[in-house]
Amino acid sequence: MELPVLLIIIIVLALIFDYINGFHDAANSIATIVSTKVLTPFQAVLWAAVWNFAAFFVAMYIIGEFKIGNTIAKTVNEDFINLEVIFSGLIAAIAWNLLTWWFGIPSSSSHTLIGGFLGAALMHALVMDYHHVALANPDLGIFDKLKLAFQQLFTQNVVKYEKVIPIFLFIFMAPFIGMLVSVILTLIIVNFAKNSNPRKADAQFKKWQLVSSALFSLGHGLNDAQKVMGIIGAAVIYYHVTLIGGNDPYALMDSADRFKHFTTDYIWVPFVSFLAIGLGTMSGGWKIVKTMGTKITKVTPLEGVSAESAGAITLFITDHLGIPVSTTHTITGAIIGVGLKKRISAVRWGITVSLLWAWVLTIPISAIVAGVTYLLVIAVR
Repeated sequence: MELPVLLIIIIVLALIFDYINGFHDAANSIATIVSTKVLTPFQAVLWAAVWNFAAFFVAMYIIGEFKIGNTIAKTVNEDFINLEVIFSGLIAAIAWNLLTWWFGIPSSSSHTLIGGFLGAALMHALVMDYHHVALANPDLGIFDKLKLAFQQLFTQNVVKYEKVIPIFLFIFMAPFIGMLVSVILTLIIVNFAKNSNPRKADAQFKKWQLVSSALFSLGHGLNDAQKVMGIIGAAVIYYHVTLIGGNDPYALMDSADRFKHFTTDYIWVPFVSFLAIGLGTMSGGWKIVKTMGTKITKVTPLEGVSAESAGAITLFITDHLGIPVSTTHTITGAIIGVGLKKRISAVRWGITVSLLWAWVLTIPISAIVAGVTYLLVIAVR
């Protein structure tokens, strides 16, 4: 079966995004373990990379499905997805990820990808609506046509809100849950360790931090690698259903079953997606490690165990629910939680407010960039 050139480009770009996500986002997995000097930066990235890749086997053979990938693939109505939309969304996501990485801002790769996908799909729908309005009302001016096109746009179900609304809610809920669990775990651990020798306890927590960072890396792989699978899945399903059509099995089956069949028929996609994020993790992301591990609050080994365990628990819960969340938001909330356990002033709120702005702006900026990219793509097509 010969695949279209644009579909091949999309698959390559998606894996490049996955790799970038590795050094941009997975650095969150190692920030605290590096700042507490449990592992050297080189050892830490290898440790995190192994567990990010190991998440593939957990998802495939223990969980038995890829819920988050399925959610991503279905954030947009299939009627408004084509290869140009997916291509534009990926370009926007890669651009924003590289920009925030360059400035050391721990923004969400997850929301970057989702924002790009939504923005390109909405622009695609708007362009189609404009053409329909222009054909039906050739005497109207450009602004009047645009006005009618926008009115028509908001009467269509371009975005699947039952999928997107939980994602938006968890922009704020994921860090809050991470913070709350982190505070609780810290209180429990401090209570159990209060009579321990400080030096021996510190050494013991450094060993436990290996376990907690591995669990967080595992959660990161389960969460983030699947998002790229969802984008590739949407492109491949579009190819089967729309470009081939007819008696193609994907065209004949119920839309709810397509992604599950995709992960079976194209098993190499999940494997390579998890591998790419693991390789990306090995490339580092040191600017973000510095922000997460030292600038928000000073972290001890005990607090590192609490923060990473809280982040891992949050990610496992959201993976079970099939809700893609930001690992950046999650671990940030957890680190703030251990800081609040000491005192409110222990958290560097100036840095935290800057991160919040990056979080809030990620989806709309990615959506705008994707929309503009889509216009450029169809202009030169």
